[in-house]
Amino acid sequence: MMHEMIFAGFGGQGIMLMGQLLAQAGLEEGRHVSWIPSYGPEMRGGAANCSVVISDEVIGAPVVQKPQLALAMNLQSKERFEDMVAPGGRFIINGSLVPDPPRRSDIRNYVLPLSDLAVDELKSAKVLNMIALGAVFEATGAVSEESIHKAMDFMFGKKLARRPDLAALNRKAFQAGREALNKAARA
Repeated sequence: MMHEMIFAGFGGQGIMLMGQLLAQAGLEEGRHVSWIPSYGPEMRGGAANCSVVISDEVIGAPVVQKPQLALAMNLQSKERFEDMVAPGGRFIINGSLVPDPPRRSDIRNYVLPLSDLAVDELKSAKVLNMIALGAVFEATGAVSEESIHKAMDFMFGKKLARRPDLAALNRKAFQAGREALNKAARA
């Protein structure tokens, strides 16, 4: 099975790290992966997106043109990537920053208050990407939860060893994203 995804937002939202974590989780499972970043020249605030492919087979072309899932963390990303989602695919929108409702009815739209969850519920804007990653995980099932946690340990190892409270916060944020997606799916 092949999972093709695009994550988009602006610099500083952790878009690239989210893609790297998902790709690393695929590697943890011995699968074929690709991760392609794309960002503007600004360090923070500029456009940022990445594509991730996780596959059981060799990946012939890592360019994602019709993702089964797209994540839009801001309005510009929603406008740019909504039409790219494959019919029947999933589109996760950060409803905290995107006032416009989804236009398409041939895809499953999830408008989640991702930024609000980070700031209001978890009291840390830094975990926005972990919340979004939890929602992506729940929507796709592209990798196992164990692989996601192994990827976090691999990528954050030294930092988390010094700050175990961050490991707990990241896991809590990941779970909050999963729950937000499930709540929206039931609605």
